[in-house]
Amino acid sequence: MALTQLPPVGPSAREEVPRRQPARESAARTYPRSLPVVPVRARGLTVEGADGRRYLDCLSGAGSLALGHNHPVVLEALRSVLDSGAPLHVMDLATPARDAFTEELSATLPPVWAESARIRFCGPAGTDAVRAALGLVRKATGRTGLLAFTGAHDKIAAAAPGGSVIRLPYPQDYRCPFGTGGADGARLAADRAESLLEHRGSRADGPAAMLVEPVLGEGGVIPAPDGWLRRMRELTAAHGIALIADETHTGVGRTGAFWAVEHSGVVPDVMVLSDAIGGSLPLAAIVHREELDAGRTGDRAGAFRGNQLAMAAGAATLKYVRENRLPERAAALGERMRAGLSAMAGECDHIGEVRGRGLMIGVEFVDPGAPGPADGGSRPPLAAAPAVAAAVRRECLRRGLIVGLGGRHASVIRLLPPLTITDEQADAVLDRFTDAVAAVSHQRAPGLGPLERPGTPRRRGPSGNAGAPGSPGGWATPGAPPPRGTTSHPSPSNHPSTPKEAGAAFPA
Repeated sequence: MALTQLPPVGPSAREEVPRRQPARESAARTYPRSLPVVPVRARGLTVEGADGRRYLDCLSGAGSLALGHNHPVVLEALRSVLDSGAPLHVMDLATPARDAFTEELSATLPPVWAESARIRFCGPAGTDAVRAALGLVRKATGRTGLLAFTGAHDKIAAAAPGGSVIRLPYPQDYRCPFGTGGADGARLAADRAESLLEHRGSRADGPAAMLVEPVLGEGGVIPAPDGWLRRMRELTAAHGIALIADETHTGVGRTGAFWAVEHSGVVPDVMVLSDAIGGSLPLAAIVHREELDAGRTGDRAGAFRGNQLAMAAGAATLKYVRENRLPERAAALGERMRAGLSAMAGECDHIGEVRGRGLMIGVEFVDPGAPGPADGGSRPPLAAAPAVAAAVRRECLRRGLIVGLGGRHASVIRLLPPLTITDEQADAVLDRFTDAVAAVSHQRAPGLGPLERPGTPRRRGPSGNAGAPGSPGGWATPGAPPPRGTTSHPSPSNHPSTPKEAGAAFPA
């Protein structure tokens, strides 16, 4: 029997494929509306569209591609399983691939958990993992309530039926819910949580768990202050409440530590893992304290809790990130990229704040003519400007740069490049993003002046060519689309701190 082949990519694929998609699929499609790209090949940071254009992908599957697209170690792991004849679906039976994954995952956990933590696989999505975590702690505590935070991922609503959900303020500087920002804002947020728990009465009617993202992802890339997170750990421990850390977006080195809770030294009762742990394939699990496992066997967690390909790709990814010290690399390069973006923000009234941790970066866009409802931090917050953020995203795409969009007001551009991004590629990303912001700033507020003053030389790319078509630095005219076929990104550098990708930009 002949194997099914993918349809050939013809010259009209860019028009025909997007046209057929809405005719066949539901209105739930999200990304095609704002990213009209038909990807046909990809490697590392680069995606090639059906029209021959190449893009720098700083969306990375919403951060799930820790090593970028089609990394050689991931492809080799997948081939090894396929060539071995091993079954691809075995529920939760023991297999070599499963054993290798759990061994590698255990090696990355905080040392205090190394010997006693338990791993529980579930359905392949982050929502499945949140549901599994809540089911675990509800059985352990006999309670059903949940403490969550404003701006948290909307998977809580889908994963937390059958119990009350109380939303607490999440501390942040630019839009501090208490109008102070900084350490005072974090203290007030912690005091609010403590006051609520003190008035809940006995443990018998208290919540079962507190679910917290160490960095709000789709909520706008807002890092939790380390001191505040430590206080949440103290409060939950004092009130017999399980602390669940949602590492769906932040895990596997993204924030500059292998797991984001390591920045604060907090050890939660449960960690929710998904996205990057599958090495680009769907995989989700929870890791929890051994005591939560006692006497609770046979819990059903979905048919796809034993994906052999995802476990093989995930084990290879975890090992590569750990052995090549990519979290440390993410911390250093992320700091440099944020510094570059902050310098640009100082000359642009449309940017309210640049923030993030490691290679999880957010740029919030605001309306300079519309003050917000309250003061916060060192700079009064301005009204969110989702239209400006969407326009910047469109201009980025015209320049061959794919970025994400998020935040409570959809006004935050999210940069989530793979951890393997090189210094040269990071410069190319910053140049293209700067050009996109400048173009939108000129269109919407011509009186504000350009980001790059007349006569000021552009930042030069590694080739020394300041903005020539096809160079890493972008294009000569801010706001102009790149010539067709000139958006290729630089080859990986030989920087000693950057693991070099094997092979050419695309496989032969």
